[in-house]
Amino acid sequence: MALAALVFAAGCASLQGNQGVVRSAAAPVRPAENLTTDPLSAELADYYSRIETQRVANNLMRQDSGADEVPLSASRLAQTYLDVALREEHIRGPLGFGGNAASVLRRWQVPVTYVLEFGPTVSRATRARDHREVGQLARRLARASGHPISLAPFGTTQGNFHVLVLSESERRASGPRLRELVPGIDDGAVRLITEMPRETFCLVIAFSRDGGAVYSEAVAVIRAEHPDLTRLACYHEELTQGLGLASDSDSARPSIFNDDQEFALITEHDLNLLTIHYNPRLRPGMTAARARPIVFSIASELAPGES
Repeated sequence: MALAALVFAAGCASLQGNQGVVRSAAAPVRPAENLTTDPLSAELADYYSRIETQRVANNLMRQDSGADEVPLSASRLAQTYLDVALREEHIRGPLGFGGNAASVLRRWQVPVTYVLEFGPTVSRATRARDHREVGQLARRLARASGHPISLAPFGTTQGNFHVLVLSESERRASGPRLRELVPGIDDGAVRLITEMPRETFCLVIAFSRDGGAVYSEAVAVIRAEHPDLTRLACYHEELTQGLGLASDSDSARPSIFNDDQEFALITEHDLNLLTIHYNPRLRPGMTAARARPIVFSIASELAPGES
């Protein structure tokens, strides 16, 4: 079966004595954390930290919704959806991945289960915080899409949407793990991850069997060197794009699906795009021409009275 890549503590109590007095016992001291250090990470961590600081200073990477600045318009919502969902940023050509071209509607039919997997350079505190943040994101995406979307329990590996948080050396050596997670993944898709340039902050690759329009697996890669807000922004963008909103658009606002980096976190506008994408009136494999009138109809329901 061919596989096609589509780019996007515990406490305790003690009962002692014969009078039944309950005394609290101190929680056991947790062993000190001995983190692995990646010699290639320090320079990258500084690089990404400086970029985040500069962007925030320039009023980019906003964490608000932006809804007050850009009223919801049915026509603009519909056109943005067509630009984001029915075009692909990364398509396979004779020289590998690249370009931007018309696509068909692609999405998941089976329940989506995100699985977070961290390299040994990531601290326990960061793992716990990220798992909590991704869990909240998954619940929002599930509500907006109406599709079953969840996060696997902390520490488990069973799922179909793998999210790898890796340092530079870990990512470069991730080929064998990628082949375990996605049997049949080809060398080009592996290289897209292991040879990811530093200008690429994070990425997601969704896969379909036999080149169809229904996703079966996905892998997202997040750099462990990112500061907190940039890492969270990567989760929001890649985990949403991997559901089928595969491209960016200059007209998308307020949105994370815009390369201007104005917004760091998913907005209500973006959730509306996801609502359209998983509406049962649309079907995997639809072209833009076929989907267009349906998309405009759905958008008019989401933004009644607007045009």
